[in-house]
Amino acid sequence: MTASGHASASGIELRHLRAFAAVARHRSFTRAAEDLLIGQPALSRTVAQLEAGLGIRLLDRSSRRVELTDTGAEFLLHAERTLAAFDGAVAAARRERVLRLGFSWLLPDPWAQRAIGTFERDTDARVELMRCDDPLDALHRQTVDVALARGGRPVGTAMRTLHLYDEQRVAVQARATAPGDGREDARNRPPRATAGALAWEDAAEWTLVVNTVSGTTGPWCWPNGGGPRRYVETANFDEWLESVAAGRGIGIVPEVAERRIHHPALRYLPVTGAPPSPVRLVYRQDTAAVPALVRRFLEAALDAASTCAHAGEA
Repeated sequence: MTASGHASASGIELRHLRAFAAVARHRSFTRAAEDLLIGQPALSRTVAQLEAGLGIRLLDRSSRRVELTDTGAEFLLHAERTLAAFDGAVAAARRERVLRLGFSWLLPDPWAQRAIGTFERDTDARVELMRCDDPLDALHRQTVDVALARGGRPVGTAMRTLHLYDEQRVAVQARATAPGDGREDARNRPPRATAGALAWEDAAEWTLVVNTVSGTTGPWCWPNGGGPRRYVETANFDEWLESVAAGRGIGIVPEVAERRIHHPALRYLPVTGAPPSPVRLVYRQDTAAVPALVRRFLEAALDAASTCAHAGEA
């Protein structure tokens, strides 16, 4: 690679890899352009230049949203590792220590502010917040150092977890459709609430909208059956939110959503008898020892969780 950042053989630059990785991460040119703070036409040209330089098609733009081709998925693994190595080299050269924290939606408050503040103050390092649809996949790819995971889904044998605290669950559903307007669908009609609440034991009656990538409530919550008979699957938080708002079914989320997600088409209800939803940090342990920076962040995170719990804020 030349001093200007070119791969001399093909003319591919780091900016091409960053543009492609952003589009692949967001599955959207619009959202990737917003993330990179550039115009969408410029982003499209940059990705097209990369594909032309490689002589292969990396993205399928024909579907409802952008998808990776098989070759694109394989190339993304190498591109992200290249970018991570380059960023790590730059940080080392600048003597800047960075811990990358991956999350899918809504970092818990005030835990996040306290944990990050304590860590940065005590280590003189910086936490880089990285929003991604699948934080566990980002951890597997080594594009984040620690992932925040909600819910009790398995994380894989190569990962380690640190339980922080539990969140209570609430139900979210579309506001009632006006009767007689012809838009009601018996299959997706919201379950009837008793005394302003839904009962977890009545789950079989629900049509449950599930974020299959990073959701907290799904089929895995009823390992022995007894869960909802109907599911509507979505692939990220935004799809989940708009599917619930469109009346496709109900969603079950941690109670923090009621405080911080305000959507005019949604309303929230308590869920009685629901098990709590755990909040965990997930990290890799490929060697005998956890990296020092990760270990320090885990310590700060656990201390912040304890402080919040004692104050009744967790």
